[in-house]
Amino acid sequence: MGERTLKLAIVDERALDRECLGQSLIAHGLEMDITLFSSIDMWRSALATNFCGILINVGARDFLHAQLNEELTLLIANYPDLPVIILSDNQNIEQIFAALQIGVRGYIPSTVGIDVCVQAIALALAGGMFISMESLNDIQKLLFKVSQVESKRSQMFTAREQTVIEALRRGKANKIIAFELGLSESTVKVHIRNIMKKLHASNRTEAIYKINAEFE
Repeated sequence: MGERTLKLAIVDERALDRECLGQSLIAHGLEMDITLFSSIDMWRSALATNFCGILINVGARDFLHAQLNEELTLLIANYPDLPVIILSDNQNIEQIFAALQIGVRGYIPSTVGIDVCVQAIALALAGGMFISMESLNDIQKLLFKVSQVESKRSQMFTAREQTVIEALRRGKANKIIAFELGLSESTVKVHIRNIMKKLHASNRTEAIYKINAEFE
């Protein structure tokens, strides 16, 4: 028997875009058959198990939008062994994190060249994960900022005060905070007074505002 030909599915609701993308990938060295689909449902109605991966061009659609997120989450859950790769105009870090969290194997920004796109697809299909260098740099900056914020908070507040702060930010009343933390309500009030004093805030509303402004 001959060697099995690899098949990649490309999903894009825009006919011209998906045809140009498919032809460009082949022209730049992607050595596999490509089949084009206008939607995930159209791909699913075909013999979906015959594909080694699926590239979905979401364009400018927001990955954080419930409908798109649910659609891709369901796809990955139903086909756990199928590498899902996203091509997107959106390079928002939160969007990239959301995609990776549900199991996307590659997040390709539309700003990269076609050669990088070919390499990204090959990496994802080989079991790796692709994120652009620009996105990695943004993630590193974000993680550094988060670590600085956490360090500053830990220096300013005790561990218990930080727990109370998170409860305050969620709008919880003193009684609820006391119940959840196993403390007396009077102890919670002491923690809140200490937090307000450290922030030079006159009330809890001002304290929450200053926390959000200082540590976000």
